[in-house]
Amino acid sequence: MREFPQPPRAAEFSELIKKRLAEVKDSGGTRETVTVEWNGQPLHVEVIDLPLSGLYYNPGTHRIRAQRSHNPARDAALDKDPWNDDSQDYLRFLLQAEPANPDRRDPDFDKLKESLKEFGQNDPGLVTHDGILVNGNTRAAALREIGAQSMRVGVLPQSFTWVDINSVELSLQLRKDHRRDYSYINRLIAMEEQASLGRKPEDIAKDFRVRVATYHQERWILTTIRDLIERSKSGGGVALRLIDFEGDQEKLKELHRLYEKLEPVDRDQAEVIKEWRLAAILLDFAKTDIRHIDEKFLEKDYLQDVLPESLSQELDTGEQETVTIPGLGMAVPGSSAPVAAARALNDRILRAKAAVHNSSALPDGDKSGAQGLVDEARKAFDRAIDAAGRDARVRKRKQLAPARLADACSAIDQCVFDLVQARSTASLDEEAFDDAVVKLRSSLKKLAQQAGRGLPHPGDGVAWLIEAVNLEGR
Repeated sequence: MREFPQPPRAAEFSELIKKRLAEVKDSGGTRETVTVEWNGQPLHVEVIDLPLSGLYYNPGTHRIRAQRSHNPARDAALDKDPWNDDSQDYLRFLLQAEPANPDRRDPDFDKLKESLKEFGQNDPGLVTHDGILVNGNTRAAALREIGAQSMRVGVLPQSFTWVDINSVELSLQLRKDHRRDYSYINRLIAMEEQASLGRKPEDIAKDFRVRVATYHQERWILTTIRDLIERSKSGGGVALRLIDFEGDQEKLKELHRLYEKLEPVDRDQAEVIKEWRLAAILLDFAKTDIRHIDEKFLEKDYLQDVLPESLSQELDTGEQETVTIPGLGMAVPGSSAPVAAARALNDRILRAKAAVHNSSALPDGDKSGAQGLVDEARKAFDRAIDAAGRDARVRKRKQLAPARLADACSAIDQCVFDLVQARSTASLDEEAFDDAVVKLRSSLKKLAQQAGRGLPHPGDGVAWLIEAVNLEGR
């Protein structure tokens, strides 16, 4: 966990806080407090008014942890000095921006701003003795925009470390009455951070109000995202960012569920489908389209038939990877050829997407080349997914009639049980039952007529049905 240095004038601001706390205590009136959870126990802290000009946005807040990667240069400068004007302005910019697209202003921020302007500050924020906002960063940004001069804040004990600060921030956010959720990726990062502190999965899952299985799923997803970001690097600081995956929550969860089902049976198949689904996610396909990338998609090899030559070479030349054991110099088999080929194709798409997202840092030729590769890949995947979708619809139509007949058989079996029960209690409506049997006879005749059409050699089941109907008509 990152430990940040004290901000400028921290000692001076701490003295102001002590003075304000002493004034509240000596006033003898009703004192406002705010309750936070710390180490599993409630902690009541005094609330005072502090000048906004002396408060700092928290560079470690989980609310915008993923969004910091929006501008790598400004993020690096923030890491170097989180308290200078440029770094604090970058934090302010992210606090008022949409989580999935920081280039756009968040409408929820403007609603908060209008609420503060009309009704004032209802809930106090939370601050350290150094003047760092632990809770209420977004409110502070909105208050500054409407021209407010001060902010009501609860003051944490002076002994609090950054571990304590992060723990308190999470406990406030994860209350059931929280006002604004962390974005998806920021929740994943917060879980990862708690795990790095040595906490048990069961305890973290309880804090985040999810099942333990869901916690493990979220950790798998974040690990996958970090792997994709690493693979997308192609030099010059160009890479995908955490916020590029903010809108893919459900797609990634479906991928995990499918991977968990396939991996114990055939790991290579699971890995290839994982790579192709990740590529489809990067190419912005809808969740319903991505679902067509499954075992049948791999078996029919839809993608191989439609990839342009510039992309198909990865699938054609994929060779089994080898892994060298450190210290022994011994090479052992790694990924199979199909897995290596799928990863090679996805790596090209990853680097191209990273270049498109960071186009301002590249020459025009590189930008157009990356965009061209992304467009080609999307067209190929679109054609492959469309073909898989058509075949899936055909398979569904083929299976629809047998499935309906199977449902009818289940209904008849249940009818037998109900008939026995009704007779044992002398509650059978015989006339209604007879009418239902007559309708069944009519339905079976229609079924026999259609089932026998165009079949010179019907199977045993269809032959029996036709014969039974013919015998009934004699």
